[in-house]
Amino acid sequence: MSISIEDIDSTSNEYSTYSVTIFDQVVHTIVTCTPTKVDEFITEILNIYQNKLNTLIIGLDIEWRPNFKRNIDNPAATLQLCIDRKCLIFQFLYAPSIPKSLIDFLNNPVYKFVGIGIEEDVEKLLLDYSLRVANPVDLRSFAVNELNRNELKKAGLKEMTKVVLDMEIQKPKRVTMSRWDVEWLTYAQVQYACVDAFLSFEIGKKLILGN
Repeated sequence: MSISIEDIDSTSNEYSTYSVTIFDQVVHTIVTCTPTKVDEFITEILNIYQNKLNTLIIGLDIEWRPNFKRNIDNPAATLQLCIDRKCLIFQFLYAPSIPKSLIDFLNNPVYKFVGIGIEEDVEKLLLDYSLRVANPVDLRSFAVNELNRNELKKAGLKEMTKVVLDMEIQKPKRVTMSRWDVEWLTYAQVQYACVDAFLSFEIGKKLILGN
């Protein structure tokens, strides 16, 4: 599978934008720790999908610095949200505050936030930042029921992508285990984070909406 990333604008101290190409789909990705940029992202999404909010599906994922020491639980460093071809990567550790728009967005029970093993991410968001995700949908459990495939109960994103989307992906461990707590994410990290959220969205859309 061909995946690539292009730097669109990284001149601002408040945000960086990239084009991440996945399965020939170009995902516009913004990386930011600035609350107003999060406000803008959410406002744009709500405007674009104002007639489809009751069926809104959002791919959700988080990343954090790996815990290598006993009794050390590093907080979530990034939150990724992906809707269609738009992806937000919000850097908690460098944000002056968590915007109310994000709090309200995650806590809206109408929106479906989808992911692989999303319960763990939801619990971590609650413990680390008191952020509540009102309507999380675990795609593994959904796939088990919809596809009658019990072996998917413990499937990862790689296997779910193959089964549901018939696509092959790689999950480089060097990126998975990298320093997600840095202020300036590498191209590889931005690409990895975007791909995870985008594929969660695509799998969720296919399983839940059938397209």
